[in-house]
Amino acid sequence: MTAQNLSSTTADSWTPAKRKTARRAALAGGVGTLIEYYDFSLYGYLAVVIAPIYFPSDEPVVSLLSALAVFGTAYLVRPLGGIVFGHVGDRLGRKKALMATLVCMGVGSTAMGLLPTPAQIGVWATVLLVLVRLLQGFSAGGEVGGSATFISESAPSHLKATYGAFTPMGSTGGFALAAAVAGAVSALTTDASMDSWGWRVPFLLALPLTVFCLWIRTRVEETHDADGGPGTSTAGASDTHESSAPLSAVFLKQPRALAQATALSAAVNGTAYIGLTYMAIHLTKQLGYDSTSVFWVATLAIGIAALAMPLAGVLGDRIGTVRLMTIGFVGFVALTYPMMGLMHHGIVVATLAFVVIMLNSTATQVGVYTIIPQFFDKRSRYTGVAMGWNLGVIIAGGTAPFVAVWLVEQTGNILSPAFFVMVLAVAGLVALATVRARHHTSTGLTTAPAR
Repeated sequence: MTAQNLSSTTADSWTPAKRKTARRAALAGGVGTLIEYYDFSLYGYLAVVIAPIYFPSDEPVVSLLSALAVFGTAYLVRPLGGIVFGHVGDRLGRKKALMATLVCMGVGSTAMGLLPTPAQIGVWATVLLVLVRLLQGFSAGGEVGGSATFISESAPSHLKATYGAFTPMGSTGGFALAAAVAGAVSALTTDASMDSWGWRVPFLLALPLTVFCLWIRTRVEETHDADGGPGTSTAGASDTHESSAPLSAVFLKQPRALAQATALSAAVNGTAYIGLTYMAIHLTKQLGYDSTSVFWVATLAIGIAALAMPLAGVLGDRIGTVRLMTIGFVGFVALTYPMMGLMHHGIVVATLAFVVIMLNSTATQVGVYTIIPQFFDKRSRYTGVAMGWNLGVIIAGGTAPFVAVWLVEQTGNILSPAFFVMVLAVAGLVALATVRARHHTSTGLTTAPAR
């Protein structure tokens, strides 16, 4: 099996019409993921505000940990979302599934902005908060796997990383957009207004953003033929399970691919979420920087990482996506601790250190979103990517900010979250070794294309 078998569109048949289709798919996938992750990540940035409202306590850290625990519960249902939307995507088409994930997230985020407080309805307000987060997690569980699958199937073999970069650019850009909107609202309101109603505004903006993205996704072409057809297999997979349910096909027929996808997802998400969610808490709570300033620092650092992803995609297609991810993981091991150690030297130094940490994530995210869709057979690819990704997120992604705060409380060392990142990065290198061994001669994932 050669790299060309991974896509029905090869370099030789890369026509202007197919290029236009791929660009539309990348735009629809990237923009949709951006909106979804804007909605999903807002809670993390506003956890400091939400915590005392919904989890009042004499100990601020207890309130914050409670709020972060709710942040983590959204990840518990992500595999369920992956199963449901994966089944829709593999049976009825990628486009239908991706439209449905957007609607669910838009409804959940709008509901978050309209939630009553415990002062109004007591403990039921907290129950509703958890339920809304579960709905958001359910939606997110079907989004990134679908977007990565959709874009991968629209791109040619020699440009999979270039186009695949749009999914992580969208998800990371969503975090940056959330930080920017939260920062703008924080700057334009007083502390009292922010606590009273200001925190709701970013969530309510989800409704028009969702409508806009739905319009974009109606304009793309479906990439999946539910009846199958030639060229639907990937390396290492077979078509023998064409009548099986997508979920059983993944677990029973492709367990190694699922294990590799889960391991890589855990390593990539655990390292990324320290920057995407915890670092703002670190700068505010541990180092005492002004919260509004921190919102803008996060916007800049995460935004730079997102904007660098197309360049990382081009590099990945030249040197190989496994090599690209290796660079990112080694960077996390070598740089996370010293960069966090520099952050107390003023807001400018903290910003630069934050950018360095996030650029490592640029490399690992672009690589993983490109590689994972190539593990699975086309008939169950949406489900396989979603399940592998979401299981990894549960293991290390959604828990990252909670574990980071807990480590600081237990050790008294504000730099202890760096060790969590370093361990996950080493685990990612081990997982990459298995991918290298499996695909070195079959898919072109570890080497640059012949020139």
